Amino acid sequence: MIKVITHLILIVLLTINCCISNGQKQKVYNAVYSGVPWFDNKGNIVSAHGANIVKDNSRYYLFGEAHTDTSNAFVGFNCYSSSDLYNWKFESVALPVQESGKLGPNRVGERPKVMKCTTTGEYVMYMHVDTLGYVDQFVGYATSKNITGPYTFEGPLLFNGKPIKKWDMGTFQDKDSSGYVLLHGGDIYKLSDDYHSVSEQVNKAMTPGFESPSIFRKDSLYYFLGSDLTSWERNDNYYFTATSLSGPWTRRGNFAPTGTLTWNSQTTFVLPIVGSKETTYMFMGDRWAFPKQASAATYVWQPLTVSGYSLSIPKYHEAWQVNTATGVSSDITVDEKVIQNTDKRIIYSGKWQQDTLTVKSSDEKDASFSIKFNGKQVGWYGLACPNGGYAHATLRNSKGKAVLSSIIDMYSKYPVANLKFLSPVLPKESYTLTVSVMAERGNWSDKRKNLYGSTGYFVSLDKIIIKE
Repeated sequence: MIKVITHLILIVLLTINCCISNGQKQKVYNAVYSGVPWFDNKGNIVSAHGANIVKDNSRYYLFGEAHTDTSNAFVGFNCYSSSDLYNWKFESVALPVQESGKLGPNRVGERPKVMKCTTTGEYVMYMHVDTLGYVDQFVGYATSKNITGPYTFEGPLLFNGKPIKKWDMGTFQDKDSSGYVLLHGGDIYKLSDDYHSVSEQVNKAMTPGFESPSIFRKDSLYYFLGSDLTSWERNDNYYFTATSLSGPWTRRGNFAPTGTLTWNSQTTFVLPIVGSKETTYMFMGDRWAFPKQASAATYVWQPLTVSGYSLSIPKYHEAWQVNTATGVSSDITVDEKVIQNTDKRIIYSGKWQQDTLTVKSSDEKDASFSIKFNGKQVGWYGLACPNGGYAHATLRNSKGKAVLSSIIDMYSKYPVANLKFLSPVLPKESYTLTVSVMAERGNWSDKRKNLYGSTGYFVSLDKIIIKE
């Protein structure tokens, strides 16, 4: 009997380490939280950037780029699924690296977008294919009979027998089920009935730059979102409107307050969450963290305010909920037990300085703060700033085993204090959260050799929150 009980305890511990039980029966997130790492049902960080979401048979499927922290080379496109848009189950590497060829080793694959072709019932994925030096760009496509894959790479999408030689791309499916591929600058291509080729170009590029394109429709008005060309750096994204995909398109300006850099994100997709009472239009943005794209890049998903020609995200929603049945969204507050950074329960190692009345910071390698607590969930707030670096966060259980680990990016072009890490809800136990300074930072350049990124290594702590 003792052996049986011991065996059951081991199973429970394994479940804890994976964070969520198989099939997502245990709900560990109660809202959409932006700008923090998300953990899937296996306890791994959700890696799905440049993404889109497809609703299929009452379930949402998220497709996006997988990454490593060492290279931008293609390592596959991941697929996750969810019933509530909060808790994500890893389904598959929907399109893995090919043995050779255009999506083989040391190539680039970006911005996967999936649509279901209503004519054939087939699922078709589109993506930007390129070399690591970005000199062999084209729009490619892949097909599958199943939404989760595996997808078969079919090569370039052809228009008049030739590949479309552009990079940042998106897709849009209209109410009549016709499909479109969007390119930077404002090009819009209508797909053939089987989605395997382009039948016509319905709109030509209308502005310089305007990458990461995304379109959604409300009633008879189309909204065309995109960003400036600043490499991995965030910028103030903007939008156009038109009553026809062929235009004329009218530039309307930024859709987040100027200077917020679209709340430190870049457009990738807009998901209409259609319910019985209303429709919430969810902006999906990426918060890139080059080169730590696998472990530190996060997502900014926000409800859009849409009224006539006006499109906006007037305020940043740290946490918000949406009822997928009714389509109604609402704000919530992250309301847990607060521990200020001066609390004696927080143990500091290395040199830390009091930057402001509320924030402590350090840029010393391996300097850390840690706290032991008994509870179900932990998070911490910090100040992201121009000289912010990378932090490493680890959550260990009472036996010292790491149950969660993530790299946190503390960089922002402007100072902003917000939630930087939030664990899933775990079984109540004694845990230790440790956050250390990596003395590494994000830096990169674009094709024109313009330099971007952080100027320092600072990691900061404002406060810790705990759910007991």
